[in-house]
Amino acid sequence: MKKIRITIKHLFATCIVLGVAQMGAAQTVNTGEMAIMPNTQMGVVNDFENTASGNMFNDGALFIYANFNNDGAFDFLNQGLTTFQGNAFQAITGTSESFMFDVLFSNASEAVPFGLYGQLNVSNEATFEEGIVDNDSNGGIFTFQPNAFHSNTSDISHVNGQVVKLGDQEFEFPIGDEGYFRAAEISAPVEVAATFNGQYFLSDSNIRYDHSSKQGVIEQIDNTEYWVVNRTDGASNIVLTLSWDTDTSPSFITSANPNDIHIVRWDTTQNLWVDEGGIPNPSEEKVSTILPLENYGIFTLAVVNSEAQFDGDLVMYNAISPNGNDMNDYFKIEGIDRFPNNRVSIFNRWGVEVFNTRGYNESDNVFRGFSDGRITMQRGERLPTGTYYYILEYEYEGRTIEKSGYLYINSN
Repeated sequence: MKKIRITIKHLFATCIVLGVAQMGAAQTVNTGEMAIMPNTQMGVVNDFENTASGNMFNDGALFIYANFNNDGAFDFLNQGLTTFQGNAFQAITGTSESFMFDVLFSNASEAVPFGLYGQLNVSNEATFEEGIVDNDSNGGIFTFQPNAFHSNTSDISHVNGQVVKLGDQEFEFPIGDEGYFRAAEISAPVEVAATFNGQYFLSDSNIRYDHSSKQGVIEQIDNTEYWVVNRTDGASNIVLTLSWDTDTSPSFITSANPNDIHIVRWDTTQNLWVDEGGIPNPSEEKVSTILPLENYGIFTLAVVNSEAQFDGDLVMYNAISPNGNDMNDYFKIEGIDRFPNNRVSIFNRWGVEVFNTRGYNESDNVFRGFSDGRITMQRGERLPTGTYYYILEYEYEGRTIEKSGYLYINSN
């Protein structure tokens, strides 16, 4: 059949348009070229199929009211909105990737109204109005292209399964399980080519990853949920943020002192849970890793013993107010003079190093709240008020000890 380019203007959302198409009893098929122009609406009431020879471009508004299958090219030239809306289950299938500028999900017909079996790419905004998109049991791939984002996620509308994110922007994965939205957030990678994926499981990780195998500072590991976050392309490392929630997290997590809640990771090399640290945000019930991650995989929350005594009887004073009144003017590590072979590094909440020195002591080689690292502000400039994080390495009885924690700076 000869290919024809059809443009569609000023149609109502409930119209059926066939283009180079055939209409069966319950199906609209495109075998040629079809374009929805800007400021134009097209509605497909029955199943829509874009065949292997079909080229579909949506720069207007396309409303899909039943199933969607793409085996050809489905894309946009400038921008367009694709809405999946219905009153029964909708399958999103196909052997080819579908590229959409904006996409909206709105279907309250059942607990999981959208089944994603194919590959769906969003280049701008995904709006989760109502309805869970399930690709966990269907093998689909939901990808956010660079600069893409989402809105309106909730317990009733998110992705149940793995989500892929491309690009160098910070991102919140719109993921959940069993009717609960439980996002994971990553800081901005430094590479445009960076690719990360995330998935949430409302399940006890102890079944596969033994909770009794853990670093000594870890006391109790979340036994109701876990996240999988992986880097699949690029070399960028990110700060990971997770949250706790009374609907899904165990009571020993939700009732803990936020300063004692850390993110832990299952280390496949050592076969044990390791502490990735914790920067608490109690008002939002979130916690972030202290530094950008160097390893990825299985993550969850844990309660740690933050009062564990430092080897050598060191005492950390984790608040400073560098205002020149000779009180708490510097980061004091009581007893550090006994261990001159040491190193102190201090980072801001984004994992950027602001101070680094060897031979830290209790007199002249100390941190007084001024930048001395690879940060965008001028070297020697006073750091703003906020929570920072330190790593202390020192030698004790022939061993190298590494400790970390938070440090609050009040520069007012």
